[in-house]
Amino acid sequence: MIAATHTSSPDTPKLFARPKTPAMAKDFLKGAADEYDVVVIGSGLAGMTSANILGRAGHRVLLLEQHYKLGGLATWFLRPGGHTFDVSLHGFPHGMIKSCRRYWSRDIADRIVQLKNIRFDNPQFSLTTTFNREDFTKLLTTKFGIELGTVNEFFDTARGMNFYDDQATTTRQLFDRFFPGRDDVVRLLMEPITYANGSTLEDPAITYGIVFSNFMSKGVFIYEGGTDDLVARMKKELESNSVDIRINCPVEEIEVADSPIQGTRVSGVKVRGRSIKCRAVVSNANLRTTVLKMLGPEKLDKKFVEETEAVRLNNSSTQVYMALKPGEEIDESSGDLFFTSTAKEFRTDLLLSRDITSRTFSFYYPRTRPHKKERYAIVSSTNANWSDWANLSEEEYEASKADLVETTIDALEKYIPGVRNKIDRAEAATPKTFHHYTQHEMGASFGTKFEGLGVSRALPQQIKGMYHAGSVGIIMSGWLGAINYGVIVSNEVDQNLVAESTPV
Repeated sequence: MIAATHTSSPDTPKLFARPKTPAMAKDFLKGAADEYDVVVIGSGLAGMTSANILGRAGHRVLLLEQHYKLGGLATWFLRPGGHTFDVSLHGFPHGMIKSCRRYWSRDIADRIVQLKNIRFDNPQFSLTTTFNREDFTKLLTTKFGIELGTVNEFFDTARGMNFYDDQATTTRQLFDRFFPGRDDVVRLLMEPITYANGSTLEDPAITYGIVFSNFMSKGVFIYEGGTDDLVARMKKELESNSVDIRINCPVEEIEVADSPIQGTRVSGVKVRGRSIKCRAVVSNANLRTTVLKMLGPEKLDKKFVEETEAVRLNNSSTQVYMALKPGEEIDESSGDLFFTSTAKEFRTDLLLSRDITSRTFSFYYPRTRPHKKERYAIVSSTNANWSDWANLSEEEYEASKADLVETTIDALEKYIPGVRNKIDRAEAATPKTFHHYTQHEMGASFGTKFEGLGVSRALPQQIKGMYHAGSVGIIMSGWLGAINYGVIVSNEVDQNLVAESTPV
């Protein structure tokens, strides 16, 4: 039996475990200036991208991260035996290449490569695809018997969607329009996007269409070298643009001042008991945390606070990380991404159920980290509800994690017979794990539901100089969405800072 990594408390999982606190506490703000142009809170991909663009533009930028690692959920952790696990390096659209080349570096962009072996297996169908429009068109017309005109119209409709479209139409209604009664087609088109950003059939159709069309352009890609290599290169780029990076620095409060000339605006942040002044703040924390905790309702209009309180959080996740013993291998015919399910039909509630029927396996071959020890790893991901894990006793929590690991390996055995004996170690992450390390409310893996986008965008109108670039609205989730939202917000910050500094 391969057990999950056990913990001393359900609230302090060992995953990405922090180093022991030294006898004398380190001053993580030593040498930090008393004032910056911009403070960026949080080093997820949106936060780091914002900081990089603003630093490159010549602004004095302070990047504050509450964890001891950069990356947010785009991070990694190490285990004995040369094992490195990526938390979320499981595939993103081709657009990442362009965004990384333009807003980061060619060095980073050139390491993004395509995953060509995407597999599906469930009671309705079993197939392999390169996951692009050409191959999906072929599958839908030949294997599923859908008329070519219908397929093309569906793809064109999804590609034509934008932020300003009708939000009343749900994804379910979109599918009913093009593929009525075809639950198998819905499963093929929907399951990977639910995995990628938490979309459900009940969410607005645009939250599906925009993300789906991004993937459909040229397929699914991954960063070759692993998240550790990516974040290291991003950190180097940030430093080259004079961004002051501080880890272990949780922000306690975003400070606001009233000016007779400028009105209510950001004045600084309080971090580790110290006030640091700034002209603008970009928060990459969860939207609700940013507004309701760091800012505080008392600083905002009542209606805006009510709108924020009404924003729903997206769901969380569970993951099982499995590392193979040195010398053990997995044949690459196993695929890169493998969407499996034992459920007879596709239903959102089944995807979130504690009684897991759907698992997505990400296979990491030595080519993922070509310059490291030759190791194979598998990560199983499932969508999950916070409520299924939050109130368990310590004993129940540990038993539930161990069961998650065991049942996941059992499910994998169906596709890779004998894999249990090849596994060196396996451990689980739950919604509580993600909450502990990211501070995301209820361990939300994909930020907030779509209504969060309007609140996020309206924040600068509430308090001048206050911006948010976290994961919101599902379409601004995932790797590409996070980076691109960081781009949008940092450009707005830059324009406003320049305008304020330029004499009329």
